[in-house]
Amino acid sequence: MARTFKALSALLGYPSTLLQEAVPELAAAIDGEALLATAARRQLDPLLNEIATGDLYDLQERYVQLFDRTRSLSLHLFEHVHGEGRDRGQAMIDLQALYENGGLKIDAAELPDFLPLFLEFLSTRPAAEACELLGQPAHIFAALAERLHQRQSPYEGVFHGLVALAAAKPEADEVSALLSTPDPESTDLAALDAAWEDEPVIFGPNASNSCRDGLVARIRAGRRPAPGVATADAAPSALPRS
Repeated sequence: MARTFKALSALLGYPSTLLQEAVPELAAAIDGEALLATAARRQLDPLLNEIATGDLYDLQERYVQLFDRTRSLSLHLFEHVHGEGRDRGQAMIDLQALYENGGLKIDAAELPDFLPLFLEFLSTRPAAEACELLGQPAHIFAALAERLHQRQSPYEGVFHGLVALAAAKPEADEVSALLSTPDPESTDLAALDAAWEDEPVIFGPNASNSCRDGLVARIRAGRRPAPGVATADAAPSALPRS
């Protein structure tokens, strides 16, 4: 089991007292495996320190401002790949099948593309396989790292770490395409409303598979301990790049 992926998953979870208390253990797990190069590991220190020493309510408020309210920082991977497109539903099915083939069962309330859940799954895979799978959405991680850097958020370090671990590095044009999409601040309520505005419902053969429902509830549901799984053969790609 690659404990580094499990630790990074935990760091992207909703802040809690348990998470604050676990920071030394998380840091030790990352340092013990030494999967991250020194520079990438150091970029995690600001977030580790902030979670360990910060006021819990302030940590929770900042988390909500970043990941719950801002679509461009969503922790649901397919939000950045498919948006509200008709391919999103099938992509969810494919990713869930990847988990099940690897022995991981997820709760019905959880969406497969929630990043902490994806990282939990990777923690159950051999390191080489995990890094290969991580390379498929690497352009998403690079774009999120840049957006968090612009906001001076220490969460930036987690996404730099994911890019560093990925076997395939992001293409510059793919990152630029993501960064060209709207990225309103969490305090700009009008822009946020526009970003989250539902597309018109179309009936008939041209109807789309719209599947954005209860983002905050889904993020909360996505955190639970990863079960042990048996090793399985590597599954085909389940994270399309575009």
